[in-house]
Amino acid sequence: MCKSLCSTPKDPDSVDVGWGLEISILNGCSRLMPVICGPHLQKHRCNWWTGTLHWVGYGAVYLLEGFQEEVILAWLCIEGPEYPLVLYPTVMNSLPATSRMQKISVLLFLAWVGFLFYAGIALFTSGFLLTRLELTNHSSCQEPPGPGSLPWGSQGKPGACWMASRFSRLVLVLIDALRFDFAQPQRSHGPGEPPVSLPFLGKLDYLQRILEIQPHHARLYQSKADPPTTTMQRLKALTTGSLPTFIDAGSNFASYAIVEDNLIKQLASAGRRVVFMGDDTWKDLFPGVFSQAFFFPSFNVRDLHTVDNGILEHLYPTMDSSEWDMLIAHFLGVDHCGHKHGPHHPEMAKKLSQMDQVIQGLVDRLENDTLLVVIGDHGMTMTGDHGGDSELEISAALFLYSPTALFPSALPQEPEIVPQINLVPTLALLLGLPIPFGNIGEVMVELFSVVEDPQPHSSALAQASALHLNAQQVSRFLHTYSAAAQDLQIKELHRLQNLFSKASADYQRLLQSPQGAEAALQTVITELQQFLRGVRAMCIESWARFSLVRMAGGAALMAAACFLCLLVSQWVTSPGFYFCPLLLTPMAYGLAGAIVCAGLLTATGLKPDPVVLGAMAAVGSLLPFLWKAWAGWGSKRPPAALLPIPGPVLLFLLIRFAAFFSDSFVVAEARATPFLLGSFILLLVAQLHWEGKLLPPKLLTIPRFCLSASTGLPRHNGTHALGLGVGLLLCIRLAGLFHRCPEETPACHSSPWLSPLASMVGGRAKNLWYGACVGALVALLVAVRLWLRRYSNLKSPEPSVLFVRWGLPLMVLGTAAYWALASGADEAPPRLRALVAGASVVLPRAVAGLAASGLMLLLWRPVTVLVKATTGAPRTRTVLTPFSGPPTSRADLDYVVPQIYRHMQEEFRGRLERTKSQGPLTVAAYQLGSVYSAAMVTALTLLAFPLLLLHAERISLVFLLLFLQSFLLLHLLAAGISITTPGPFTVPWQAVSAWALMATQTFYSTGHQPVFPAIHWHAAFVGFPEGHGSSTWLPALLVGANTFASHLLFAVGCPLLLLWPFLCESQGHRKKWQPLGNETESRVKPEEEEEPLMEMRLRDAPHHFNAALLQLGLKYLFVLGIQILACALAASILRRHLMVWKVFAPKFIFEAVGFIVSSVGLFLGIALVMRVDGAVSSWFRQLVLAQQR
Repeated sequence: MCKSLCSTPKDPDSVDVGWGLEISILNGCSRLMPVICGPHLQKHRCNWWTGTLHWVGYGAVYLLEGFQEEVILAWLCIEGPEYPLVLYPTVMNSLPATSRMQKISVLLFLAWVGFLFYAGIALFTSGFLLTRLELTNHSSCQEPPGPGSLPWGSQGKPGACWMASRFSRLVLVLIDALRFDFAQPQRSHGPGEPPVSLPFLGKLDYLQRILEIQPHHARLYQSKADPPTTTMQRLKALTTGSLPTFIDAGSNFASYAIVEDNLIKQLASAGRRVVFMGDDTWKDLFPGVFSQAFFFPSFNVRDLHTVDNGILEHLYPTMDSSEWDMLIAHFLGVDHCGHKHGPHHPEMAKKLSQMDQVIQGLVDRLENDTLLVVIGDHGMTMTGDHGGDSELEISAALFLYSPTALFPSALPQEPEIVPQINLVPTLALLLGLPIPFGNIGEVMVELFSVVEDPQPHSSALAQASALHLNAQQVSRFLHTYSAAAQDLQIKELHRLQNLFSKASADYQRLLQSPQGAEAALQTVITELQQFLRGVRAMCIESWARFSLVRMAGGAALMAAACFLCLLVSQWVTSPGFYFCPLLLTPMAYGLAGAIVCAGLLTATGLKPDPVVLGAMAAVGSLLPFLWKAWAGWGSKRPPAALLPIPGPVLLFLLIRFAAFFSDSFVVAEARATPFLLGSFILLLVAQLHWEGKLLPPKLLTIPRFCLSASTGLPRHNGTHALGLGVGLLLCIRLAGLFHRCPEETPACHSSPWLSPLASMVGGRAKNLWYGACVGALVALLVAVRLWLRRYSNLKSPEPSVLFVRWGLPLMVLGTAAYWALASGADEAPPRLRALVAGASVVLPRAVAGLAASGLMLLLWRPVTVLVKATTGAPRTRTVLTPFSGPPTSRADLDYVVPQIYRHMQEEFRGRLERTKSQGPLTVAAYQLGSVYSAAMVTALTLLAFPLLLLHAERISLVFLLLFLQSFLLLHLLAAGISITTPGPFTVPWQAVSAWALMATQTFYSTGHQPVFPAIHWHAAFVGFPEGHGSSTWLPALLVGANTFASHLLFAVGCPLLLLWPFLCESQGHRKKWQPLGNETESRVKPEEEEEPLMEMRLRDAPHHFNAALLQLGLKYLFVLGIQILACALAASILRRHLMVWKVFAPKFIFEAVGFIVSSVGLFLGIALVMRVDGAVSSWFRQLVLAQQR
């Protein structure tokens, strides 16, 4: 099995081991034994030339037949003049190519798992979040929608716009959630049967009386709303005539204000006075547009009367005055009654009766030039909810009334069904206004008929004129939109444009000779209606439909990715696990899946969708893992193997998973998360006590030699761990003082400390807060420097260490100076304002530049150790053992190998130089055992300062608490993690779950909420007070960095969960032991204290090190993936819930973006650890080359 790597000369000078490796051996040794390591060592033994080759867990490269991952640490002389054991260091090539391939495989595998989640999120989003581009173009009277003269009926009319106005004033009564059947009378199912008695039927009987008495003055329509059936989206539709979706990508990046062309802005532009009263949602949608407004809070669905009574207080006095041209009254009582009681409750009958009286009072006060519109924005389900696309939710009532005759025909037998957006172009032309630019609704042609038609063709020509104007406006919108976006079907778009061109040509021809062309006019009207309805159908297909198939596919893909993380996190620590096949097979299957999907789409004539192709590639790449899991599980594996997560952690994850299905828990997550984290910390302390890890360790006993010895003080005792827990709970409580209340909890008051110092009035209080903020900066800097000095990583002459010593203070100084200028900019003297403005631009950019420079230096030279060299060191070392003869058991090897490693430190750390006058150099590397964590802490500090600059000044106190809280949690978690040498190394699920939960807690403690109004938009202007011009990616990056700073910091710092237990080894102390008397005596005594190995234990077993990093990353992605999966399922199952667009959809978006940021940060954190490991390997290699020279 073994290659012939060595021989056994009696007095060799050197032994050639091949592959460029050479072992320097002194004369006098008659028998050598290699000390090697590797992932397969426990499975294989190799017959040596005179004995058995034992496999141990430390070292460099040893070539085994069929394997290339075994490692030689050194050679032991087990027979010779310096017997019992003499160490001969091995000249080696540090880390081989196979180890580098392991690192690359780990990073690529984590990237691939992230891609699986991304594909699932994208696929789910494409079916759930309805998106479209929002245009800001506006229609005007000066720019007709198309070529040609003014339509019939507008020539010669003074003040005519696109069409002469028919009404001067408009009263719009919006009864929220007025379902269509609420306006229906009580009817019987058949003749002779009693009428159906429901609380909501027949309560609007005044509408029925008007329809019966004045059929030419009034009409009742069944209005069909487009999903999502939520108030804000429906208000957008009722004013713009378009199909608003949950996400409208537009130029207004900071609020819900409508930037599209709409009726309200057209009225204001024409000088019309718009008076509003009711739901305060309009205040956000149309800021500063109303000439007079009476807003009332709308969120408290338990309150049925406040809003309605407030409207009634102002409605009739305003009607009686003449200071309005459009009056809008938005009643909420019916909607709130549905949410509170449901539509079948007697309270609904009372509310509808009240609305009936309101309509009667308005009709009595109407003048002849005024149009009354009563409409429901949406309906409601049998339980009173809305938001989805069920028939009851999209069906709303629409009632029109005019004191003058408006309809030439009699009342139809059944109310006509019209799309809700058809009201927009109809009202615009009736009021003599341009149709809003983005409207895709169709005018209600019945309202443009001539009641007393002197000529047979007059009504038809008026209807055709209105439809043609409408079609011209829609055609113009399609042309503009298709040039800016690519989400409309090209073939259907061309077909509709051809249809419009034909209808428009026919209409222009009829205008030349309208006499006797009634049949031709009806044909033109039909063609124009087909065009408009085809456009609406095409847009609905693209914008306003849930795709349940995509939603289910995306959720299934995310669930499969979570399952994969769970599987591989188990496999990675099993014997015989290989890194290389991790990607080759999945990539082949994924590529095949994408090719097959693309071929099927092309063959069927469909356009290949990148989202679908990516999802199919992800599904294909999952198949080999799922097949392996299916084949591996059977009767041989217990069911518990499917869930290797400990019971308490599994319960915690289930609670988190279930909480996302409750809107109350999502709204209250800012309060629930600290409670869960505190409970988890208490559980960790209790678990440490139950497992006995807070007690002094038992004496180490080796029965073979009857040896017992204390290993020193424990790393943690009960008092210490309890203190850590109390400190953590205190930090969590203090961080909770910085909270922002969601708008759904009006009784809650947000912390005043979230506001910037510039908003404070008192000068003394501002100065005190400024001092506290600067003190937090200084404390953070001092803490980091003291920590690095504690582990001697601040004494290295490396560039990254020099930057920490001098660059970080400059960053603190720049941040403090910027805060001083920002908080007092308004108080600066006029002659200094230009200087202050310039400094406000330069300072943040300088801090960000310094942070970027420090990170680049850290990546370039990440090894932060102090190296010293002395001359005259001997080349051999005696290994002291409490046993006689060669090591024959695992316990013997565990005793010998640490001593070998410590002796190797003296020989290999540092740059070896030889001179003619001096002997070989002995290199001492100080605190090499903290080289990984030192780089991680330095990187996190460099990231924290620019992120802190994007927040308000007082958030610096939260960042200080964040670092302190993380430090305490790492120490507490390290107490429960046992260090196994030579491996495998494992981070328990408790640590990963607590770390992820702390990231969520920090998100809320920095003043964030998973809703768009709570986003800190001011971050986009830090360093750019004048804006960004046409750039959108930079402000989005700044706002994203502000919002997801906690996700980024905790993800980058995730490898500390693996490193910290080894770092805490320095809290104890270890002893050297030497035998007393002859070799056979078992008594030993302490010789001297030695430096602990700490993180170098990880480097001693590179295979286990890489496996531990992969397992840690997969566990963290699993915990985050469970959260995003829960959000997706909640949004999907509750898509018809009242709060789906208010709570569940924003939560899903924030979790999705947070997952992406966290996965990228995790990848960067693990890559940094591997970069440090590679730099350490290069450092060792340089030492070896220097020694060889």
